[in-house]
Amino acid sequence: MDVLTALPVHRMSLMRVDSVQRWMDDLLLMTECECMCILQSKPISVDDDSQTDLMFSSQESAHNSLEMLLRRAWIISTELTKIVQKLEKNRWKRIHSMSLRTNCHVRSMITEYNMFSRNSTEQMQEYEALLMEKCAELTAITERWAQTHDEDVLAAMKVSINEVLTAVGQSFSQLINLALIQEVKGLVEELDSCESVYSMNVAIHSLFSLSQEGTRLCQLIAQEGSVVALFKICRQDRFKCLYPSALRTLASVCSVDEGIYQLEKVDGILCLTEILTDETQSEATRAEAAAVIAQITSPHLTFTQHLSTFLENMEEIITALLKLCDEASNGEVCLLASAALANITFFDTIACELLLQMNAVKVLLLACSDKQRVNSSYARDQIVTILANLSILDQSAADILQENGVETLIGMLTERSLTRSAAEVSACERVLQKSAVTLARLCRDPNIAQSAIDHDCTSAAPEYSTPHCSLPPPRGEIQQ
Repeated sequence: MDVLTALPVHRMSLMRVDSVQRWMDDLLLMTECECMCILQSKPISVDDDSQTDLMFSSQESAHNSLEMLLRRAWIISTELTKIVQKLEKNRWKRIHSMSLRTNCHVRSMITEYNMFSRNSTEQMQEYEALLMEKCAELTAITERWAQTHDEDVLAAMKVSINEVLTAVGQSFSQLINLALIQEVKGLVEELDSCESVYSMNVAIHSLFSLSQEGTRLCQLIAQEGSVVALFKICRQDRFKCLYPSALRTLASVCSVDEGIYQLEKVDGILCLTEILTDETQSEATRAEAAAVIAQITSPHLTFTQHLSTFLENMEEIITALLKLCDEASNGEVCLLASAALANITFFDTIACELLLQMNAVKVLLLACSDKQRVNSSYARDQIVTILANLSILDQSAADILQENGVETLIGMLTERSLTRSAAEVSACERVLQKSAVTLARLCRDPNIAQSAIDHDCTSAAPEYSTPHCSLPPPRGEIQQ
């Protein structure tokens, strides 16, 4: 087994900060580790307080144990990856110092985590001992390696080092996985049993941060009962202030099939429908509920066909989302609501008929002319997706013609990126593609075709070109 495949911990979003601040944060860990390398892991003093001062430069609370674990894990993962790279290139001289540094980081991670967390289990302790044993073995074998210059001996030892590295990677992965499971369980228990709004809010934000680290962690969070706990919060009026953050976390966790499966089990659709249709709820809360709807109806997911409860409540949901688009006070709210509607038009064909009955064309085209509500290529992408799917129905042509929609669609053919970022350029491409597709479909109607000619649609030459019209982006891209 390749050691790279045994390392599930990638660069953490917790580290996505200003580069100078990131360097300053990491410097403590790296310099502390280098000091330990020089001292051969011997403490400066036998006094316990002195050792603690050496280990921890700042007063961290138990709440930060998860962040510390993730940060250390990312550093160790990076160090192991570098060792593998040096090994592949036969850079013999650097490997011993790097393995020694990794050994120190592992010991620091284990010590720090056990200092700040009471979640360690007997199984975790077994993996801690195994990981330290394998790290010590790696340090010993690379030390012998550094003392020889015989290429044949080095080549023979390379196989042994690869085996030890793989064992280190596997033990490290298992330990981090167990630690994360324990941390998630602790956070879910906090949500279930705690009465402090502040503590619950902290736990929700910790779950959200974890959910941003990728599919594997979203699956883990869903499996440990977080979806049940978050919906329990959203069903209690006394926790209304927590609804937005709880729903935002649900949207992130439901990016995986396990999250949607758990949502179905607890009648989550019914809860979301009640929130969306309740005008006493804040706009922020309804927008986050729309984000959950957008996520669970994403065309990129495979589990959506089982959402039978959604079909039962679809008309109410569509009505509420369209109203949210119409009354949105800012671009973010309109973006989330229109993204949900766009995904629903892919989810079920009846949705398009319902939208036409609700005069959705007028609402959406008016939103396009409002720079406060539709202020980005991402929002226009969602709205033109809805129009493209509505244009399949013959009755949509009259509505679009009546609301001067042809002119709006032709205007979208000139969509340009302002920042030239890859994400925005991609969004612009989708707007161009879908507006062209929509016009092509609508031009079945002679009146639409004539209107397009009158507005000189052929002069709107797109700057971008891609081979096909893509599906709406997941929420992660929408938020950029």
